[in-house]
Amino acid sequence: MTDQAVGGEHLPPETADGPATAAPGQRAAGFRQDGGTARPLVPTAVTAPSATGFAGRRRELKALHADIARAGLDTLSGRKGARSRVLLIAGRPGSGRTALAEELLRELADHHPDGVLRATLTGPGGEPADLGRAARDLLAVLGVDAPPGAAEDELTELLRGALAGRRALLFLDDARGAEQVEPLLPDAPDCLVVVVSQGPLTGIPDVRPCALGGLDSVACVEILSRYAGPIRITVDPRTADSVAEECGGQPAALVLAGAWLAARPKSSVADLLQALHAVPLPPDLPTGARPLFRAFRLAYEALPAPAARILRLITLAPAGLVDAHIASALAGCSVAAAATTLGDFAALGLLRPAATEADGAPVASTPDPALRPQYQLPGCLDPLARELLREHERPADVQLARARMLERTVRLLQSCRAMGEPADSPARQKVAGLPRSLRFSSRGAAAHWLRSRRGALLDAARIAVADGELDTLDRRLMAALTRTLLAHQGPEAAAPDLYALHGLVLQVAERRGLPREKAAALLNLADLDGQAGRTAQALTRYRGALEAARSVQDPVATGRALESLGGTYTELGDWQRAADWYGRALELRLARDEGGDAARLHGRIGGAHTYAGRWGEALKAWRAAVGTYRRIGDVAGQARATGEVARVQEYAGRPEDALRTCLEALDIARKAGDGRLEAALQLRIADTLERLGDPAAARLHRAVGERLLEDHSK
Repeated sequence: MTDQAVGGEHLPPETADGPATAAPGQRAAGFRQDGGTARPLVPTAVTAPSATGFAGRRRELKALHADIARAGLDTLSGRKGARSRVLLIAGRPGSGRTALAEELLRELADHHPDGVLRATLTGPGGEPADLGRAARDLLAVLGVDAPPGAAEDELTELLRGALAGRRALLFLDDARGAEQVEPLLPDAPDCLVVVVSQGPLTGIPDVRPCALGGLDSVACVEILSRYAGPIRITVDPRTADSVAEECGGQPAALVLAGAWLAARPKSSVADLLQALHAVPLPPDLPTGARPLFRAFRLAYEALPAPAARILRLITLAPAGLVDAHIASALAGCSVAAAATTLGDFAALGLLRPAATEADGAPVASTPDPALRPQYQLPGCLDPLARELLREHERPADVQLARARMLERTVRLLQSCRAMGEPADSPARQKVAGLPRSLRFSSRGAAAHWLRSRRGALLDAARIAVADGELDTLDRRLMAALTRTLLAHQGPEAAAPDLYALHGLVLQVAERRGLPREKAAALLNLADLDGQAGRTAQALTRYRGALEAARSVQDPVATGRALESLGGTYTELGDWQRAADWYGRALELRLARDEGGDAARLHGRIGGAHTYAGRWGEALKAWRAAVGTYRRIGDVAGQARATGEVARVQEYAGRPEDALRTCLEALDIARKAGDGRLEAALQLRIADTLERLGDPAAARLHRAVGERLLEDHSK
């Protein structure tokens, strides 16, 4: 997680480091101390600092530019190295490391026409990010498709290849160490990699480190002045210096302290210093962590109880992203109250607006009620807020909050999916009866919500599955998310996310002993494995699905597994095994009197024998297909199967029989009204006649076939 919101020196109103602008008269009512909704947490007169700029760190920024200009160890010979160069900005969370990196990227952007790519390598809660997922997301930004279910090393290799030859900036934020950075480094000397980390990147050669300490007193006072206004700082400069010292020169602590003072126009800088001193410290807290702890606890203790609870609970938000819907569901309050409170948190430096855009416009600017602005808890504050959650919330209450959040997410997904259907569909009519806050104004708005929340929605499913006690809700969530992705993206674009969801469904099915769900998940995963070329893995999963389906006598899943095994062996060119598995599937279809599927399987068996050169068995299977199609009244199917009989006869060296059968197929195709099939048969008859030594008749049939083909291609 980044710490830019309160850990940097950027202070424009629209960035994460400044309080959110609160226009007087436009803010909904917030929480009162007694739990009501009569007043906001922050006076409406308090707004974000109006000046934009970058406080302090000019020396470090200059040094970073000098490192870029200086030749590296692998370029002393005058030739470019094989890999991208790496700049490291090292510092503890809250030191402004992310803000410094963003300022550097802003200044370098014009020299890198292929843009800036960003990945955060630490997730909410401090766990290392999934490198495969990070690589896939970066590939998506580059417009490169990656196969669903691809392994981490395959994805990182694809990323390195996609960056080769480009001139781009790769920003890896909050890296835990070299083992996270190394796989993502592109073999592209014209790319530059900027890494933010707490420590060194041991093992990566020629890393240029820039270690951050505290800001100087001038920069500290500048931050305080931007939040609290210059007057109170100017009249008491010594106390302002003492506040800066109490904050350890850490931008994160200074922003929280400045925002606290800004929200209290009648308080002095001395009051701020006294309040910071009054915050009790845990006995085992390291010295370097004390300034941020004090500033955070000062801001937290000033919150009304309902708002304080929201701040604790938003640590449960999937992917660390929270909007009014998530906060409302977690805390059990209204969406309007949650929206106001989140805005107040941003003004107090406790949250930062997420950098999510919709078609080039910030999400916050859209009038759609379901598209609420998203916020993030800065990485440096996340462990402090999680500790409060452990201190004040019972496990049962946390579980209930998660359940409410998942239920709200399911309802939003259902609403989003409905917008992908026709206006007069039952689903759209049902959604019209939902509260306005749960509805989307258009299909485009719903699609944007899905795109902008995609990572959080997938994380919500993972969290629910990992919880282990919410399996009813997580199954509903995964089903709703799967249907919504298919409705708005289609099976091909949604395949990577669907692969992850099917894997989660399988995990729950195995844990809960649900063989039907297990069979379905294995079939879906095997299909995607097969499409990605992982044939051995697909075979293993199809067999597992067959076993699970048979254990509960599920004929649909059993038939699909049997047929899929036949199809996979067909792909491998193992015609005997393909025919055997198709034969088992055929037995099941015949036992259930499913004529259409039986006819199709007769044809697949015939095709396998044809490829294997077993003409007699192929003819037997195709004739069985003809008979089955005739019995069920499928004239077009009968014509196609009869044509295949003719093809096998020709392969077997019986051209006269092939000609007679092909003419029979032509007559049936005419009855079926299948012009394209009729054209194809005419051309095949022409080829056969030429081989039989009758060129005149061949020309006649070819002319008819070409005319039919032209007529039916328009």
